[in-house]
Amino acid sequence: MASSPSPAGGAASGLSGSAQDSRLQRLRTLALVGPAGSGKTTLCEALLLQAGVIKQAGSVEKGNTVSDHEPLERRMQHSLQTSAVHLDWQGLRLHVLDTPGAPDFIGQALPALEAVESAVLVINAQAGLELMATRLMEVAAQRQRTRLIVINKIDAPEVDLPGLLALLQERLGRECLPLNLPAGGGTRVSDCFFQREGDSDFGAVAEAHRALVEQVVEVDGEFVDRYLNEGDVPATDLHAPLEQALREGHLIPVCFTAAKSGVGVPELLEAIARLLPHPGEANPPQFLEGEGPDARPLQPLPDADRHVLAHIFKIQADPYLGKLALLRVHQGTLRRNAQLYVGHARKPVRVSHLFMLRGKEHVEVEHALPGDICALAKLDELHYDAVLHDAQEDEHLHLAPLPFPEPVHGLAISPARHGDEQRLWDQLKRLVDEDPCLRLDHAAQTNETLVYGLGELHLRVLLERLRETYKGEVVTQPPRVAYRETISTLSEGHHRHKKQSGGAGQFGEVWLRIEPLERGAGFEFRDEVKGGTIPGVFMPAVEKGVRQALAQGVIAGFPLVDLRVVVFDGKHHAVDSKEIAFVTAGRKALIAAVKEARPQVLEPIVQVEILAPAATMGDITGDLASRRGQVLGTGNPVPGSISIQGLAPLAELSSYQTRLNALTSGQGRYTVSLSHYELVPPSLQTQLVAAHQPRDEEE
Repeated sequence: MASSPSPAGGAASGLSGSAQDSRLQRLRTLALVGPAGSGKTTLCEALLLQAGVIKQAGSVEKGNTVSDHEPLERRMQHSLQTSAVHLDWQGLRLHVLDTPGAPDFIGQALPALEAVESAVLVINAQAGLELMATRLMEVAAQRQRTRLIVINKIDAPEVDLPGLLALLQERLGRECLPLNLPAGGGTRVSDCFFQREGDSDFGAVAEAHRALVEQVVEVDGEFVDRYLNEGDVPATDLHAPLEQALREGHLIPVCFTAAKSGVGVPELLEAIARLLPHPGEANPPQFLEGEGPDARPLQPLPDADRHVLAHIFKIQADPYLGKLALLRVHQGTLRRNAQLYVGHARKPVRVSHLFMLRGKEHVEVEHALPGDICALAKLDELHYDAVLHDAQEDEHLHLAPLPFPEPVHGLAISPARHGDEQRLWDQLKRLVDEDPCLRLDHAAQTNETLVYGLGELHLRVLLERLRETYKGEVVTQPPRVAYRETISTLSEGHHRHKKQSGGAGQFGEVWLRIEPLERGAGFEFRDEVKGGTIPGVFMPAVEKGVRQALAQGVIAGFPLVDLRVVVFDGKHHAVDSKEIAFVTAGRKALIAAVKEARPQVLEPIVQVEILAPAATMGDITGDLASRRGQVLGTGNPVPGSISIQGLAPLAELSSYQTRLNALTSGQGRYTVSLSHYELVPPSLQTQLVAAHQPRDEEE
């Protein structure tokens, strides 16, 4: 277990208890998260420059930043994956994760939250509070990460910084309070926490200081009394209640920067060093032991002398090192050449290479301590979300699952050259393994390889990476929508499978009943056979056949969902009954039942948020209505712009960005996330059923 005792003394880490405590207190881990274009990568460059790690800051436009080191990232001028850097500043060791901001790559951003103590949300002062920002803050709050907001690009023209701060407090809570305020027209910032007086471009520093102190002391009655009696409490005395306020989300500090010019960057580093928690102060990660409702939480301790506990939050392919796994050490000392277990595996793997990362730079190290973010290479057994440990009793540990959106944009991919199917599948599998929001399927009916992602950009980047690594031509079909099938009434199905061909025959007979479940309930299988008419040894085969039919669909070739299957009778033969016979009988009985249960096709409905110039609102809402969409609400993230929230069928949003560009002169953008499934219109169901070519069910 994560809290089991370790050997006495400091032999495991080579550090005394006081040295361990000192090292831990000088460690900070943080993830830069936020919408695309907010300046996260530029801010990362500014931090590296301020710490003296680099002599000149790179730029996204020139393609020479430390974080965006992959050729595709530099060509597209966007972060496409999480990049790790480390830096030392005034005795402080900082591990920073620079994450992508496009909604299609949220599968890269969310896992980074599990590897750090603090989530630093970067907001573009020109764009305002975008939907991606609020989603990331919600997940960070659910995972109990300390949150800090950086309002970037404060030196941009026509920005309403007071209005944006007010909007943050309205949307995210009154606990969003400034640690510093812009001054001199965005050319500098004034501290509000450690200083009581000073000037700023909006509001008095003294007023902002008072609001911060009052917010912090609220968590501790002793400090409330002191504040009421003395009129103020020095910021240097507030460390304990401040850390409590950050842990509980009672305070979300806000800092102002202009990362490209360096304004506010020294002050941000100072805030990180003096205010953000180290691994011993923050909320621990949400480890669980066991599965399901009986799983119990376990808290790792950032102690270098305990046994090792770490988790992998990112997998990536390195052209020289092969599979590279980024991990966070939560407990113990991870050493090069150590033996580690991967999750439930009973056979350990050897850590032959251990690296600290700084973009594409790999620095080999001998060991990693609690709080460190490092990487392992050349171990094929490693996979995303794996827990690494060196004690057999930790084999049932895992992290609480993250709320990833479901991939709903599909693409059929095939090799241009016949015979390359397996090689293409293997390469796709490696790429899909790197991103928890990509899914790879094989359609048995059409023999197609299908890849599902979160959007058009997601799949386009996958294809670009595939062309670089596969080194072969591929053929793609138009995006496939992830339709589903379901039933609307009770029915029964029966099938007798009997086959005789000279020797031993095959025999299996199944009677089953199907019942519709509420939308989103999934699938439920029940065995209600009495008297052993189907021996228990064959029931897994019946369920296997049922699941085959569910996966293949019945009327339109899409997976069946939201139904209960009850097997209540059947027959077997003492000699001829075999597993394959009951697989076939179960599959065909299910198909027969579905055909009598008024089957229906469901389509994915997505939440859509559109950001565009306010003058284009009428055109956009009219176009959305023509796509069977509905508007749920509107907002004004910044003056002159409009945000439109609504629902629309995913099938109607194919190539929507092209249409949005036409309506907004290229200034609009949109994001989607799965909301729910609902019935397709009858005319569309007729088309989908007519287009389906079921495979031959004859023996």
